[in-house]
Amino acid sequence: MAFLGSRHLSFSFAGFSVLHRRLPFPSTARRKILRCLRIFSMEESSKAARRYTNRLASEHSPYLLQHAHNPVDWYPWGDEAFEKARRRAVPIFLSIGYSTCHWCHVMEVESFENDEIARMLNEWFVSIKVDREERPDVDKVYMTYVQALYGGGGWPLSVFLSPDLKPLMGGTYFPPDDNYGRPGFKTVLRKVKEAWESKREVLEQGGTLAIEQLSNALSAAASSKRLADQISQDVVKLCSEQVASRYDPKFGGFGSAPKFPRPVEICLMLYESMKLREQGRVSEGNKNMEMVLHTLQCMARGGIHDHLGGGFHRYSVDECWHVPHFEKMLYDQGQLVNVFLDTFRVTKDAFYSSIARDILDYLRRDMIGEDGEIFSAEDADSSETDGSAKKKEGAFYVWTSKEVEEILGDHADLFKTHYYIKTSGNCDLSKMSDPHNEFKGKNVLFEREDVFFRASKLEISADEYAQILGICRKKLFDARSRRPRPHLDDKVIVSWNGLAISSFARASKILEAEPKETKFHFPIIGCDPNDYLEAAEKAARFIKSKLYDYHTKRLQHSFRNVPSSAPGFLDDYAFLISALLDLYECSGRINWLVWAIELQATQDDLFLDAEGGGYFNTSGDPSVLLRVKEDYDGAEPSGNSISAINLIRLSSMLVGGLSEYYKRNAEHLLAVFEDRLKEQSMAVPLMACAADMLYVPSRQQVVLVGDKSSSELKKMVAVVYASYNPFRSVIQIDPQNEEDMEFWESNNQNIFHMAKGSPNDKEAVAYVCQNFVCNAPVAEPDALSSLLMRRVS
Repeated sequence: MAFLGSRHLSFSFAGFSVLHRRLPFPSTARRKILRCLRIFSMEESSKAARRYTNRLASEHSPYLLQHAHNPVDWYPWGDEAFEKARRRAVPIFLSIGYSTCHWCHVMEVESFENDEIARMLNEWFVSIKVDREERPDVDKVYMTYVQALYGGGGWPLSVFLSPDLKPLMGGTYFPPDDNYGRPGFKTVLRKVKEAWESKREVLEQGGTLAIEQLSNALSAAASSKRLADQISQDVVKLCSEQVASRYDPKFGGFGSAPKFPRPVEICLMLYESMKLREQGRVSEGNKNMEMVLHTLQCMARGGIHDHLGGGFHRYSVDECWHVPHFEKMLYDQGQLVNVFLDTFRVTKDAFYSSIARDILDYLRRDMIGEDGEIFSAEDADSSETDGSAKKKEGAFYVWTSKEVEEILGDHADLFKTHYYIKTSGNCDLSKMSDPHNEFKGKNVLFEREDVFFRASKLEISADEYAQILGICRKKLFDARSRRPRPHLDDKVIVSWNGLAISSFARASKILEAEPKETKFHFPIIGCDPNDYLEAAEKAARFIKSKLYDYHTKRLQHSFRNVPSSAPGFLDDYAFLISALLDLYECSGRINWLVWAIELQATQDDLFLDAEGGGYFNTSGDPSVLLRVKEDYDGAEPSGNSISAINLIRLSSMLVGGLSEYYKRNAEHLLAVFEDRLKEQSMAVPLMACAADMLYVPSRQQVVLVGDKSSSELKKMVAVVYASYNPFRSVIQIDPQNEEDMEFWESNNQNIFHMAKGSPNDKEAVAYVCQNFVCNAPVAEPDALSSLLMRRVS
């Protein structure tokens, strides 16, 4: 890496500039460093805690609190730190991470608890610590800078700034000392100090230029108000072809190791498969589905799936989904539930619905607070024994063969065979699984063969075999529960809660289509699907009561004990609006739709570029130097992609000026990203779906009229959700409900008159409308099912 703007002060930090998220198995040298860290004793940590307390002790972020007893004189992001840097005329050292970040922990122990490094930071810099999950806007600015200049990024993010917050140089993880021909953090600090004292003007000019160039590059604006029709017609096909070109036919997934779940790719492939089959191109559609099914099966049977506790880890370090990075993130869980649910709707195979339940039951058991709030993440690292300060990645999740034998007794051999458990350890399926023998003698549960195959081998029924596995999983789960647990980040983030709320709401209706004979085994609870709707609504009520201002109609970004000072960002509004639309369509409760419309208005006020089109990710905090129009659908979908779909959904439900306003904004938004959709559609699969949705003449509307608590209407709702159709909106209206009727009379007279004129002698009736034409009402679930199936050729 080099100091920006200085030809005389350049040196390479490349060896330590890529975090575990980009390169999960670093060099042997790094592994030796890490092993040294693990001998750091609890006594030394407690001494440090007694010796030092800094300003972060008054913060609420779990990540900031983890650093509250460092000898570094940390400041949170804010005016106090900025003013001190200006007054002292020294650079700012900005460190960004999050509480479940493995290499953030490493750098804290190595550097931020080191008295010599702390002295250097305190004397030469003003040090600021930021939780990227609390301030994604700050993280975005400096991560973009590091990625643009150095070609890689990750966390911890380490950036040096001028007092006016312009970046001077940056990287990710730095070891404390020079080693293996690479500079350590101490050397970096000395070099920055020397450069600041001798080349300050050059550095500041370089920082200003960097921000100007990034601002120009990221200030996307549309040359027209509407995406070209040809792009709308072609983009889904183009994107699916690009995604398919990266498909791994042996192990599933798209791309090579390390393998990250990217649910937006599955969404795109399901979407295109449906379109192809509707066009009569069944074999092409089936090819897409085969990729989806194989990928989801491999993930569900792999070690990336927590077979004992449910849910999925962050990614697999190998190509076969076996050995994961053991961190669990809420945003993964919410999105994965939805792709498993939609795959179940297409296939009618309870394997996929069971995995959706597995994830949701994990969230309900381990990740939801008393008031319904849904927590953010669980760490990958934990102590191996009570009272030990040594933390090791995966310690909570891995098993020796002997442990399994002692716990399971007579069923141990069956379980060991099924989950590929070996005395020597099973992390041997790939050279990338455990190249440094860190898991020698340990096993990550992994299903190499399915239940039906193994049951036939033992000449017992699949049900009996599955029941034995469930009993064994429960015994191991109970034993695991006595181990030291990984750290839980109990911060509540609005956007991530939105993703989870959507999955809970949709599951409550989609799972009604599960075969009645479906049997559930631990860790699946097998609850009534309506329990999931209750979880969704409780989480939404928590956000409305704790993170929403009724007067300003604005959201705060996160909550832990109290709301954070950070305002809501684009993703918070977009993801929550999407969740509220799902909540409305699944529950029929009009208050959720009303709130979604209200939040959309606030989102437009805060983030919409009315002239250039699209949404900025922030509302314009002066301390945040870049306002970005994010489009990349990565581990999380972009706020602009979700917003485009939200606008299309809202436009289809309402009529008149507001409906046209939503549609114009969606068209303008997509036009902003025309080049991206044409040239790099694989980067924006969800936006590609949105472009296609907008091209379709009109969404299918299913209007269900009747008492929402009646069994007849509930059966109708279940029929609608039993089939996969992303072009469909579901509207429930009770003619006897005054709030319902007032809303629709004001916002869509057609629906109002449908409800008002519905047959009085029927408990529930359904209207299916498309292209502004509605079929005659039907009053039987079978008749409704037939109407809905007509769309599929």
